[in-house]
Amino acid sequence: MNGLLVAGTTSDAGKSVVTAGICRWLARKGIAVAPFKAQNMSLNSFVTREGAEIGRAQAMQAQAARIEPSVLMNPVLLKPGGNSSSQVVLLGRPVGELSARGYFGGFGSAREPLSAAVSPEKTQQEGRYETLFGTVTDCLRQLRETYDVVICEGAGSPAEINLRRTDIVNMGLARAFGLPVVVVGDIDRGGVFASFFGTTALLSREDQALVAGYLVNKFRGDVSLLEPGLEMLRGLTGRPTLGVLPYAHGLGIDEEDGLNVFQKKHISLRGAVRESVVAPPYGEDVLRVAVPAVPLLSNFTDVDALIAEPGVVVRFVDRPEELADADLVVLPGTRGTVKALRWLRERGLADAVARRAAEGRPVLGICGGFQMLAATIEDEVESRAGLVDGLGLLPVRIRFAVEKTLARPVGKALGEHVEGYEIHHGIADVAGSGEPFVFDDQGGSLDGCRVGAVWGTHWHGLLENDGFRRAFLRRVAADAGRRFVPAPGTSFGALREEQLDCLGDLIEEHVDTAALLRLIEDGIPSGLPFVPPGAP
Repeated sequence: MNGLLVAGTTSDAGKSVVTAGICRWLARKGIAVAPFKAQNMSLNSFVTREGAEIGRAQAMQAQAARIEPSVLMNPVLLKPGGNSSSQVVLLGRPVGELSARGYFGGFGSAREPLSAAVSPEKTQQEGRYETLFGTVTDCLRQLRETYDVVICEGAGSPAEINLRRTDIVNMGLARAFGLPVVVVGDIDRGGVFASFFGTTALLSREDQALVAGYLVNKFRGDVSLLEPGLEMLRGLTGRPTLGVLPYAHGLGIDEEDGLNVFQKKHISLRGAVRESVVAPPYGEDVLRVAVPAVPLLSNFTDVDALIAEPGVVVRFVDRPEELADADLVVLPGTRGTVKALRWLRERGLADAVARRAAEGRPVLGICGGFQMLAATIEDEVESRAGLVDGLGLLPVRIRFAVEKTLARPVGKALGEHVEGYEIHHGIADVAGSGEPFVFDDQGGSLDGCRVGAVWGTHWHGLLENDGFRRAFLRRVAADAGRRFVPAPGTSFGALREEQLDCLGDLIEEHVDTAALLRLIEDGIPSGLPFVPPGAP
Protein backbone atom coordinates (compact mmCIF):
# COMPACT_ATOMS: atom_id res chain seq x y z
CA MET A 1 0.00 0.00 0.00
CA ASN A 2 1.08 3.57 -0.59
CA GLY A 3 0.08 5.74 2.35
CA LEU A 4 -1.39 9.19 2.85
CA LEU A 5 -0.58 12.68 4.05
CA VAL A 6 -3.21 14.44 6.18
CA ALA A 7 -2.69 18.20 5.77
CA GLY A 8 -4.73 21.08 7.13
CA THR A 9 -5.83 24.51 6.03
CA THR A 10 -4.52 25.87 9.35
CA SER A 11 -2.95 24.77 12.58
CA ASP A 12 -5.50 23.11 14.87
CA ALA A 13 -7.75 22.18 11.95
CA GLY A 14 -7.93 18.63 13.28
CA LYS A 15 -5.04 16.89 11.53
CA SER A 16 -3.91 15.02 14.65
CA VAL A 17 -7.30 13.55 15.55
CA VAL A 18 -8.12 12.72 11.90
CA THR A 19 -4.78 10.93 11.57
CA ALA A 20 -5.49 9.03 14.80
CA GLY A 21 -8.99 8.16 13.57
CA ILE A 22 -7.68 6.79 10.28
CA CYS A 23 -5.08 4.77 12.18
CA ARG A 24 -7.71 3.24 14.47
CA TRP A 25 -10.05 2.53 11.52
CA LEU A 26 -7.28 0.73 9.61
CA ALA A 27 -6.08 -1.15 12.71
CA ARG A 28 -9.60 -2.46 13.27
CA LYS A 29 -9.53 -3.75 9.68
CA GLY A 30 -6.43 -5.79 10.52
CA ILE A 31 -4.06 -3.54 8.56
CA ALA A 32 -0.63 -2.90 10.11
CA VAL A 33 -0.54 0.90 10.25
CA ALA A 34 1.79 3.47 11.79
CA PRO A 35 1.56 7.27 12.20
CA PHE A 36 4.30 9.68 11.14
CA LYS A 37 4.92 13.39 11.58
CA ALA A 38 8.22 14.55 10.17
CA GLN A 39 8.42 17.75 12.17
CA ASN A 40 6.30 18.67 15.15
CA MET A 41 6.23 21.90 17.15
CA SER A 42 4.86 21.11 20.58
CA LEU A 43 5.44 21.45 24.30
CA ASN A 44 3.46 18.27 24.93
CA SER A 45 5.93 15.44 24.52
CA PHE A 46 6.39 11.80 25.49
CA VAL A 47 9.26 9.39 26.04
CA THR A 48 9.38 6.14 24.06
CA ARG A 49 10.67 2.89 25.53
CA GLU A 50 14.01 3.45 23.80
CA GLY A 51 14.35 6.71 25.75
CA ALA A 52 13.56 9.12 22.90
CA GLU A 53 11.41 12.25 23.13
CA ILE A 54 8.58 12.62 20.60
CA GLY A 55 5.34 14.60 20.40
CA ARG A 56 2.52 13.27 22.57
CA ALA A 57 0.20 13.45 19.57
CA GLN A 58 2.29 10.82 17.79
CA ALA A 59 2.30 8.63 20.91
CA MET A 60 -1.50 8.92 20.97
CA GLN A 61 -1.68 8.05 17.26
CA ALA A 62 0.52 5.00 17.86
CA GLN A 63 -1.93 3.90 20.55
CA ALA A 64 -4.72 4.39 18.03
CA ALA A 65 -2.79 2.13 15.64
CA ARG A 66 -2.32 -0.37 18.52
CA ILE A 67 1.47 -0.28 18.30
CA GLU A 68 4.30 0.92 20.51
CA PRO A 69 5.41 4.55 19.94
CA SER A 70 8.82 4.94 18.28
CA VAL A 71 11.18 7.81 17.58
CA LEU A 72 10.76 6.98 13.88
CA MET A 73 7.24 8.41 14.09
CA ASN A 74 8.43 11.93 14.94
CA PRO A 75 12.09 12.45 14.03
CA VAL A 76 12.10 16.25 14.46
CA LEU A 77 10.46 17.93 17.47
CA LEU A 78 10.64 21.68 18.08
CA LYS A 79 9.93 22.78 21.67
CA PRO A 80 9.18 26.53 21.81
CA GLY A 81 11.00 28.59 24.42
CA GLY A 82 11.38 32.28 25.12
CA ASN A 83 12.45 34.96 22.65
CA SER A 84 11.00 33.14 19.61
CA SER A 85 13.46 30.28 19.94
CA SER A 86 12.93 26.54 20.08
CA GLN A 87 14.87 23.57 21.31
CA VAL A 88 15.50 21.24 18.38
CA VAL A 89 15.02 17.56 19.28
CA LEU A 90 16.45 15.31 16.56
CA LEU A 91 15.77 11.58 16.73
CA GLY A 92 14.59 11.96 20.29
CA ARG A 93 17.55 13.96 21.65
CA PRO A 94 18.03 17.74 22.01
CA VAL A 95 20.74 19.01 19.65
CA GLY A 96 20.44 22.78 19.81
CA GLU A 97 18.46 25.92 20.52
CA LEU A 98 17.60 28.00 17.46
CA SER A 99 15.59 31.10 16.68
CA ALA A 100 12.77 30.65 14.17
CA ARG A 101 14.72 32.67 11.64
CA GLY A 102 17.84 30.65 12.35
CA TYR A 103 15.99 27.37 11.90
CA PHE A 104 14.10 28.25 8.75
CA GLY A 105 16.34 30.89 7.20
CA GLY A 106 19.88 30.13 8.25
CA PHE A 107 20.34 33.46 10.03
CA GLY A 108 19.80 34.35 13.69
CA SER A 109 21.96 33.14 16.54
CA ALA A 110 22.05 29.72 18.12
CA ARG A 111 23.14 28.97 21.66
CA GLU A 112 24.43 25.62 20.48
CA PRO A 113 24.78 24.95 16.75
CA LEU A 114 22.74 22.09 15.36
CA SER A 115 25.15 19.18 15.00
CA ALA A 116 25.44 18.39 11.29
CA ALA A 117 28.21 17.71 8.83
CA VAL A 118 28.12 20.72 6.52
CA SER A 119 30.66 21.09 3.74
CA PRO A 120 32.37 24.51 3.47
CA GLU A 121 30.76 25.36 0.15
CA LYS A 122 27.24 25.04 1.58
CA THR A 123 25.44 27.57 3.73
CA GLN A 124 24.54 26.56 7.26
CA GLN A 125 20.85 26.62 6.39
CA GLU A 126 21.31 24.41 3.32
CA GLY A 127 23.31 21.90 5.30
CA ARG A 128 20.73 21.90 8.10
CA TYR A 129 17.88 21.35 5.64
CA GLU A 130 19.67 18.44 3.97
CA THR A 131 20.47 16.85 7.32
CA LEU A 132 16.90 17.17 8.61
CA PHE A 133 15.27 16.07 5.38
CA GLY A 134 17.63 13.11 5.08
CA THR A 135 16.76 12.05 8.64
CA VAL A 136 13.03 12.45 7.96
CA THR A 137 13.06 10.42 4.76
CA ASP A 138 15.17 7.65 6.33
CA CYS A 139 12.67 7.32 9.20
CA LEU A 140 9.67 7.21 6.88
CA ARG A 141 11.34 4.59 4.70
CA GLN A 142 11.97 2.40 7.75
CA LEU A 143 8.32 2.69 8.79
CA ARG A 144 7.14 1.87 5.27
CA GLU A 145 9.31 -1.26 5.29
CA THR A 146 7.80 -2.36 8.62
CA TYR A 147 4.11 -1.52 8.25
CA ASP A 148 1.51 -1.99 5.53
CA VAL A 149 0.46 1.67 5.69
CA VAL A 150 1.95 4.86 7.12
CA ILE A 151 -0.45 7.76 7.71
CA CYS A 152 1.57 10.98 7.70
CA GLU A 153 0.43 14.18 9.37
CA GLY A 154 1.41 17.59 8.05
CA ALA A 155 2.09 20.69 10.12
CA GLY A 156 0.40 24.06 9.98
CA SER A 157 -0.71 24.55 6.38
CA PRO A 158 0.84 23.22 3.15
CA ALA A 159 0.25 26.69 1.66
CA GLU A 160 2.87 28.42 3.83
CA ILE A 161 4.63 29.51 0.66
CA ASN A 162 7.29 31.46 2.55
CA LEU A 163 8.56 28.15 3.97
CA ARG A 164 8.07 25.89 0.95
CA ARG A 165 11.74 25.86 -0.08
CA THR A 166 12.75 24.17 3.17
CA ASP A 167 9.56 22.17 3.78
CA ILE A 168 10.14 18.70 5.21
CA VAL A 169 6.69 17.99 6.64
CA ASN A 170 4.01 18.97 4.11
CA MET A 171 4.28 19.05 0.32
CA GLY A 172 8.03 18.53 0.40
CA LEU A 173 7.46 15.17 2.06
CA ALA A 174 4.49 14.32 -0.17
CA ARG A 175 6.54 15.07 -3.29
CA ALA A 176 9.46 12.94 -2.08
CA PHE A 177 7.25 9.86 -1.59
CA GLY A 178 4.42 10.50 -4.06
CA LEU A 179 1.85 10.61 -1.28
CA PRO A 180 -1.76 11.59 -1.95
CA VAL A 181 -2.78 14.52 0.24
CA VAL A 182 -6.12 15.00 1.99
CA VAL A 183 -6.66 18.54 3.32
CA VAL A 184 -8.66 18.98 6.55
CA GLY A 185 -10.55 22.22 7.21
CA ASP A 186 -12.21 23.40 10.45
CA ILE A 187 -15.65 24.67 9.44
CA ASP A 188 -16.38 25.76 13.02
CA ARG A 189 -13.94 28.65 12.46
CA GLY A 190 -15.80 29.76 9.32
CA GLY A 191 -14.48 30.31 5.82
CA VAL A 192 -13.80 26.65 5.11
CA PHE A 193 -14.59 26.85 1.38
CA ALA A 194 -12.25 29.79 0.92
CA SER A 195 -9.62 27.93 2.95
CA PHE A 196 -9.86 24.81 0.81
CA PHE A 197 -9.76 26.73 -2.46
CA GLY A 198 -7.07 29.17 -1.33
CA THR A 199 -4.85 26.39 0.03
CA THR A 200 -5.04 24.52 -3.26
CA ALA A 201 -4.64 27.58 -5.48
CA LEU A 202 -1.50 28.77 -3.68
CA LEU A 203 0.34 25.52 -4.38
CA SER A 204 2.53 24.98 -7.41
CA ARG A 205 1.27 22.82 -10.25
CA GLU A 206 3.46 19.94 -9.06
CA ASP A 207 2.21 20.19 -5.48
CA GLN A 208 -1.42 20.53 -6.55
CA ALA A 209 -1.12 17.25 -8.44
CA LEU A 210 -0.89 15.48 -5.07
CA VAL A 211 -3.98 17.07 -3.46
CA ALA A 212 -6.63 14.36 -3.80
CA GLY A 213 -9.52 15.75 -1.76
CA TYR A 214 -10.84 17.49 1.33
CA LEU A 215 -12.28 16.64 4.74
CA VAL A 216 -14.60 19.04 6.55
CA ASN A 217 -14.10 18.91 10.31
CA LYS A 218 -16.24 20.06 13.28
CA PHE A 219 -19.52 20.56 11.38
CA ARG A 220 -22.66 21.41 13.37
CA GLY A 221 -26.10 21.07 11.80
CA ASP A 222 -27.73 19.52 8.74
CA VAL A 223 -25.17 18.19 6.24
CA SER A 224 -27.66 18.56 3.39
CA LEU A 225 -27.36 22.33 3.73
CA LEU A 226 -23.63 22.03 3.13
CA GLU A 227 -23.81 19.76 0.09
CA PRO A 228 -24.41 22.49 -2.55
CA GLY A 229 -21.22 24.20 -1.40
CA LEU A 230 -19.30 20.95 -1.58
CA GLU A 231 -20.44 20.42 -5.15
CA MET A 232 -19.41 23.97 -6.05
CA LEU A 233 -16.02 23.36 -4.45
CA ARG A 234 -15.59 20.25 -6.58
CA GLY A 235 -16.50 22.22 -9.67
CA LEU A 236 -13.92 24.89 -8.83
CA THR A 237 -11.08 22.55 -7.87
CA GLY A 238 -11.87 19.24 -9.54
CA ARG A 239 -11.44 17.52 -6.17
CA PRO A 240 -14.06 15.74 -4.03
CA THR A 241 -14.85 16.24 -0.37
CA LEU A 242 -14.30 12.80 1.14
CA GLY A 243 -16.28 13.39 4.30
CA VAL A 244 -17.90 15.79 6.75
CA LEU A 245 -16.99 15.03 10.34
CA PRO A 246 -19.49 16.26 12.96
CA TYR A 247 -18.45 18.39 15.90
CA ALA A 248 -17.70 15.87 18.65
CA HIS A 249 -17.03 16.76 22.29
CA GLY A 250 -14.47 15.00 24.39
CA LEU A 251 -11.84 14.50 21.68
CA GLY A 252 -9.21 17.03 22.80
CA ILE A 253 -6.67 14.32 23.59
CA ASP A 254 -2.92 14.87 23.64
CA GLU A 255 -3.06 18.13 21.73
CA GLU A 256 0.19 19.45 20.33
CA ASP A 257 0.05 22.94 21.76
CA GLY A 258 -0.71 23.84 25.35
CA LEU A 259 0.14 27.51 24.91
CA ASN A 260 -3.50 28.48 24.35
CA VAL A 261 -5.10 26.07 26.78
CA PHE A 262 -6.37 28.81 29.07
CA GLN A 263 -8.14 30.58 26.22
CA LYS A 264 -9.25 27.44 24.38
CA LYS A 265 -11.05 25.88 27.36
CA HIS A 266 -9.64 22.43 26.65
CA ILE A 267 -12.26 19.69 26.40
CA SER A 268 -12.19 16.89 28.95
CA LEU A 269 -12.24 13.14 28.53
CA ARG A 270 -15.88 12.98 29.51
CA GLY A 271 -16.95 15.60 27.01
CA ALA A 272 -17.21 18.46 29.50
CA VAL A 273 -15.48 21.80 29.45
CA ARG A 274 -12.81 21.80 32.13
CA GLU A 275 -14.01 25.01 33.71
CA SER A 276 -17.59 23.95 34.34
CA VAL A 277 -19.50 20.69 33.90
CA VAL A 278 -18.21 17.40 35.30
CA ALA A 279 -19.61 13.93 35.82
CA PRO A 280 -21.60 13.63 39.09
CA PRO A 281 -19.46 12.73 42.10
CA TYR A 282 -19.32 9.18 43.34
CA GLY A 283 -19.32 10.37 46.98
CA GLU A 284 -21.10 13.25 48.68
CA ASP A 285 -18.86 16.07 47.48
CA VAL A 286 -16.86 17.34 44.52
CA LEU A 287 -13.13 18.08 44.48
CA ARG A 288 -11.94 21.36 42.97
CA VAL A 289 -8.54 21.51 41.25
CA ALA A 290 -6.89 24.75 40.09
CA VAL A 291 -4.02 24.73 37.58
CA PRO A 292 -2.13 28.02 37.06
CA ALA A 293 -1.79 28.54 33.30
CA VAL A 294 1.93 29.33 33.49
CA PRO A 295 3.95 30.58 30.49
CA LEU A 296 5.31 27.86 28.19
CA LEU A 297 2.89 25.38 29.74
CA SER A 298 3.98 21.86 28.82
CA ASN A 299 2.44 18.41 29.17
CA PHE A 300 -0.80 19.85 30.49
CA THR A 301 -2.24 16.43 29.62
CA ASP A 302 -1.03 15.36 33.10
CA VAL A 303 -4.33 16.63 34.53
CA ASP A 304 -6.48 14.71 32.03
CA ALA A 305 -6.50 11.76 34.42
CA LEU A 306 -7.99 14.02 37.13
CA ILE A 307 -10.69 15.14 34.73
CA ALA A 308 -11.53 11.49 34.10
CA GLU A 309 -12.63 11.15 37.72
CA PRO A 310 -16.35 11.78 38.39
CA GLY A 311 -16.79 14.76 40.66
CA VAL A 312 -13.39 16.36 39.96
CA VAL A 313 -13.56 19.92 38.60
CA VAL A 314 -10.36 21.14 36.91
CA ARG A 315 -9.89 24.82 36.09
CA PHE A 316 -7.00 26.65 34.49
CA VAL A 317 -6.51 29.94 36.32
CA ASP A 318 -4.39 33.09 36.21
CA ARG A 319 -5.54 35.06 39.29
CA PRO A 320 -4.83 34.43 42.99
CA GLU A 321 -8.50 34.68 44.00
CA GLU A 322 -9.22 31.67 41.78
CA LEU A 323 -7.18 29.52 44.16
CA ALA A 324 -9.35 30.41 47.15
CA ASP A 325 -11.89 27.58 46.83
CA ALA A 326 -9.52 25.03 45.29
CA ASP A 327 -8.99 21.81 47.20
CA LEU A 328 -5.83 21.07 45.22
CA VAL A 329 -3.48 23.34 43.28
CA VAL A 330 -1.40 21.69 40.58
CA LEU A 331 1.68 23.56 39.39
CA PRO A 332 2.14 22.04 35.91
CA GLY A 333 5.14 21.43 33.71
CA THR A 334 6.73 24.27 31.80
CA ARG A 335 9.59 24.75 29.36
CA GLY A 336 10.54 27.92 31.25
CA THR A 337 10.70 27.24 35.00
CA VAL A 338 12.29 30.57 35.95
CA LYS A 339 9.98 32.51 33.65
CA ALA A 340 6.92 30.72 35.06
CA LEU A 341 8.11 31.40 38.60
CA ARG A 342 8.44 35.11 37.82
CA TRP A 343 4.92 35.06 36.34
CA LEU A 344 3.51 33.47 39.52
CA ARG A 345 5.10 36.21 41.62
CA GLU A 346 4.03 39.07 39.38
CA ARG A 347 0.40 37.94 39.49
CA GLY A 348 0.29 37.24 43.23
CA LEU A 349 -0.18 33.51 42.66
CA ALA A 350 3.10 32.65 44.39
CA ASP A 351 1.92 34.23 47.66
CA ALA A 352 -1.43 32.49 47.35
CA VAL A 353 0.27 29.10 46.92
CA ALA A 354 2.55 29.80 49.90
CA ARG A 355 -0.45 30.65 52.08
CA ARG A 356 -2.10 27.37 51.09
CA ALA A 357 0.99 25.42 52.07
CA ALA A 358 1.17 27.20 55.44
CA GLU A 359 -2.47 26.24 56.07
CA GLY A 360 -1.79 22.59 55.22
CA ARG A 361 -3.86 22.71 52.01
CA PRO A 362 -2.70 20.40 49.18
CA VAL A 363 -0.29 21.53 46.44
CA LEU A 364 1.18 19.26 43.75
CA GLY A 365 4.08 20.28 41.50
CA ILE A 366 4.85 18.24 38.37
CA CYS A 367 8.24 18.57 36.64
CA GLY A 368 8.69 22.34 36.19
CA GLY A 369 6.05 22.82 38.86
CA PHE A 370 8.12 20.67 41.23
CA GLN A 371 11.17 22.79 40.45
CA MET A 372 9.26 25.98 41.30
CA LEU A 373 8.41 24.57 44.74
CA ALA A 374 12.13 24.16 45.54
CA ALA A 375 14.21 26.36 47.84
CA THR A 376 16.68 27.37 45.09
CA ILE A 377 17.06 26.93 41.35
CA GLU A 378 20.45 27.14 39.65
CA ASP A 379 19.82 27.57 35.93
CA GLU A 380 22.62 28.20 33.45
CA VAL A 381 20.91 26.14 30.74
CA GLU A 382 17.24 26.99 30.18
CA SER A 383 16.95 30.65 31.23
CA ARG A 384 20.63 31.29 32.06
CA ALA A 385 19.39 33.23 35.08
CA GLY A 386 21.92 31.69 37.45
CA LEU A 387 20.87 31.19 41.07
CA VAL A 388 17.18 32.00 41.69
CA ASP A 389 15.04 31.63 44.80
CA GLY A 390 12.23 29.14 44.40
CA LEU A 391 8.97 29.19 46.34
CA GLY A 392 10.77 27.49 49.22
CA LEU A 393 7.93 25.08 49.98
CA LEU A 394 10.07 21.94 49.61
CA PRO A 395 13.63 21.37 50.96
CA VAL A 396 15.05 20.85 47.47
CA ARG A 397 17.84 22.41 45.44
CA ILE A 398 17.42 22.28 41.66
CA ARG A 399 20.40 22.40 39.32
CA PHE A 400 19.89 22.49 35.55
CA ALA A 401 22.14 20.12 33.62
CA VAL A 402 22.99 20.41 29.93
CA GLU A 403 22.06 16.78 29.39
CA LYS A 404 18.30 16.20 29.37
CA THR A 405 16.87 13.36 31.45
CA LEU A 406 14.64 11.13 29.31
CA ALA A 407 13.35 8.00 30.99
CA ARG A 408 10.38 5.65 31.51
CA PRO A 409 10.74 4.73 35.21
CA VAL A 410 8.60 2.52 37.45
CA GLY A 411 8.21 2.58 41.23
CA LYS A 412 5.74 2.81 44.11
CA ALA A 413 3.86 5.80 45.51
CA LEU A 414 1.33 5.74 48.33
CA GLY A 415 1.72 1.98 48.30
CA GLU A 416 0.65 1.67 44.65
CA HIS A 417 2.63 0.57 41.59
CA VAL A 418 3.30 3.56 39.32
CA GLU A 419 4.78 4.13 35.89
CA GLY A 420 5.72 7.50 34.43
CA TYR A 421 8.06 9.31 32.10
CA GLU A 422 10.70 11.98 32.67
CA ILE A 423 11.60 14.93 30.43
CA HIS A 424 13.69 17.55 32.23
CA HIS A 425 17.05 19.28 32.54
CA GLY A 426 16.63 19.96 36.26
CA ILE A 427 18.31 17.71 38.81
CA ALA A 428 16.79 17.66 42.31
CA ASP A 429 18.86 17.44 45.48
CA VAL A 430 16.46 16.70 48.35
CA ALA A 431 17.47 17.61 51.91
CA GLY A 432 16.97 15.21 54.81
CA SER A 433 13.74 16.78 56.04
CA GLY A 434 11.83 15.89 52.88
CA GLU A 435 10.10 12.55 52.36
CA PRO A 436 10.43 10.95 48.89
CA PHE A 437 7.38 10.94 46.64
CA VAL A 438 8.21 7.76 44.68
CA PHE A 439 10.01 4.73 46.13
CA ASP A 440 11.68 1.68 44.65
CA ASP A 441 10.68 -1.88 45.59
CA GLN A 442 13.09 -1.85 48.52
CA GLY A 443 11.69 1.37 49.95
CA GLY A 444 14.51 3.57 48.68
CA SER A 445 13.96 7.01 47.20
CA LEU A 446 13.37 7.20 43.45
CA ASP A 447 11.96 10.66 42.87
CA GLY A 448 10.37 13.77 44.24
CA CYS A 449 9.70 15.16 47.68
CA ARG A 450 6.80 15.63 50.08
CA VAL A 451 6.44 17.84 53.13
CA GLY A 452 3.01 17.83 54.72
CA ALA A 453 0.43 18.51 52.00
CA VAL A 454 3.00 19.79 49.48
CA TRP A 455 4.06 17.20 46.89
CA GLY A 456 6.56 17.43 44.05
CA THR A 457 7.69 15.00 41.34
CA HIS A 458 9.59 15.06 38.05
CA TRP A 459 7.47 12.16 36.75
CA HIS A 460 4.81 12.90 34.17
CA GLY A 461 1.93 10.45 33.88
CA LEU A 462 1.76 9.52 37.59
CA LEU A 463 -1.93 10.38 37.77
CA GLU A 464 -2.68 8.00 34.89
CA ASN A 465 -2.02 5.10 37.29
CA ASP A 466 -5.53 4.33 38.55
CA GLY A 467 -4.63 2.93 41.97
CA PHE A 468 -2.24 5.75 42.80
CA ARG A 469 -4.64 8.43 41.54
CA ARG A 470 -7.43 7.17 43.80
CA ALA A 471 -5.09 6.97 46.79
CA PHE A 472 -3.77 10.48 46.13
CA LEU A 473 -7.26 11.95 45.75
CA ARG A 474 -8.38 10.33 48.99
CA ARG A 475 -5.40 11.98 50.71
CA VAL A 476 -6.21 15.34 49.10
CA ALA A 477 -9.87 15.08 50.08
CA ALA A 478 -8.90 14.33 53.70
CA ASP A 479 -6.48 17.27 53.84
CA ALA A 480 -9.06 19.56 52.23
CA GLY A 481 -11.91 18.42 54.46
CA ARG A 482 -14.01 17.26 51.52
CA ARG A 483 -16.35 14.27 51.58
CA PHE A 484 -15.13 13.25 48.16
CA VAL A 485 -14.70 9.56 47.27
CA PRO A 486 -12.94 8.47 44.03
CA ALA A 487 -15.08 6.18 41.89
CA PRO A 488 -13.59 2.67 42.26
CA GLY A 489 -14.14 1.63 38.65
CA THR A 490 -12.65 4.59 36.80
CA SER A 491 -9.99 3.40 34.35
CA PHE A 492 -8.05 6.11 32.58
CA GLY A 493 -6.69 3.62 30.04
CA ALA A 494 -10.19 2.35 29.21
CA LEU A 495 -11.47 5.90 28.73
CA ARG A 496 -8.59 6.63 26.34
CA GLU A 497 -9.43 3.51 24.35
CA GLU A 498 -13.06 4.62 24.16
CA GLN A 499 -11.92 7.97 22.77
CA LEU A 500 -9.74 6.34 20.14
CA ASP A 501 -12.57 4.02 19.13
CA CYS A 502 -14.79 7.11 18.84
CA LEU A 503 -12.27 8.62 16.43
CA GLY A 504 -12.28 5.42 14.38
CA ASP A 505 -16.08 5.49 14.37
CA LEU A 506 -16.11 9.06 13.05
CA ILE A 507 -13.95 8.02 10.10
CA GLU A 508 -15.96 4.89 9.42
CA GLU A 509 -19.35 6.59 9.64
CA HIS A 510 -18.74 10.01 8.08
CA VAL A 511 -15.98 9.51 5.49
CA ASP A 512 -16.10 7.82 2.08
CA THR A 513 -13.87 5.03 3.34
CA ALA A 514 -13.88 3.20 0.01
CA ALA A 515 -12.42 6.30 -1.67
CA LEU A 516 -9.98 6.77 1.21
CA LEU A 517 -8.80 3.18 0.93
CA ARG A 518 -8.30 3.56 -2.82
CA LEU A 519 -6.05 6.56 -2.19
CA ILE A 520 -4.05 4.62 0.40
CA GLU A 521 -3.73 1.56 -1.85
CA ASP A 522 -3.37 3.08 -5.30
CA GLY A 523 -1.95 6.54 -4.69
CA ILE A 524 -2.79 9.76 -6.50
CA PRO A 525 -5.71 9.63 -8.93
CA SER A 526 -4.91 10.76 -12.47
CA GLY A 527 -6.39 13.78 -14.18
CA LEU A 528 -6.55 16.21 -11.26
CA PRO A 529 -6.73 19.71 -12.75
CA PHE A 530 -4.49 22.66 -11.97
CA VAL A 531 -6.27 25.42 -10.05
CA PRO A 532 -4.71 28.82 -10.76
CA PRO A 533 -5.08 31.58 -8.14
CA GLY A 534 -8.17 33.65 -8.78
CA ALA A 535 -9.80 30.96 -10.92
CA PRO A 536 -13.40 31.71 -9.84
